[in-house]
Amino acid sequence: MKILKIAALSAVFAAQFAFAQFKQTPLPYAYNALEGSVDAQTMEIHYSKHAAAYVANLNKAIAGTPQEKQTLFQILSGVSKLTPAVRNNAGGHYNHELFWTVLTPVKNTQPSEKLAKAITETFGSMDAFKEKISKAGADRFGSGWAWLSVDKSGKLFVSSTPNQDNPLMDVVEEKGTPILGIDVWEHAYYLKYQNKRADYLNAIWNVLNWKEISRRYDEAVSKK
Repeated sequence: MKILKIAALSAVFAAQFAFAQFKQTPLPYAYNALEGSVDAQTMEIHYSKHAAAYVANLNKAIAGTPQEKQTLFQILSGVSKLTPAVRNNAGGHYNHELFWTVLTPVKNTQPSEKLAKAITETFGSMDAFKEKISKAGADRFGSGWAWLSVDKSGKLFVSSTPNQDNPLMDVVEEKGTPILGIDVWEHAYYLKYQNKRADYLNAIWNVLNWKEISRRYDEAVSKK
């Protein structure tokens, strides 16, 4: 009888985790690494609670569906046909996985010459680009994201999406490949900045990982 109970429990656990295909990538720096711009408590809660919940809930939402065998990109590209739970949690997982990588404790990283040229050609200057994407984040009503993306012709554009939507989804008006995403949900900044989202958006520039953003730009352009 005891052996049967153990076998039954094992079967339950196996069923629960068999579909857990998506996992969080380890944070590439310590929780306190971005202090001054992003405080340690916010980073820990953001990564270990909010982002972790998106992964867990995504795996639950796709259990027993064809999306179990799809990549995250495949799910996002057809999300209009899927449930709100899949849309919200797939977006939340992708957005945060990108977000962690475009932040860094390394000081004064710079965009590659190629990306810097594209930014200047598209927006007029780096300062003009900064103003545009910061405004996109500041003007986003409620929760959402501000993005720098590459469109299907290889051109840069700035956009904003609500909630956990992103430019890869087939539900957004401006589609493209994100290379920089800035989280403007309150949980990303409220402990340090309270209601001063503009201060958070200004501070986040101090910890942007331009080496990674440039790498993503090169990768996106190479596929066009």
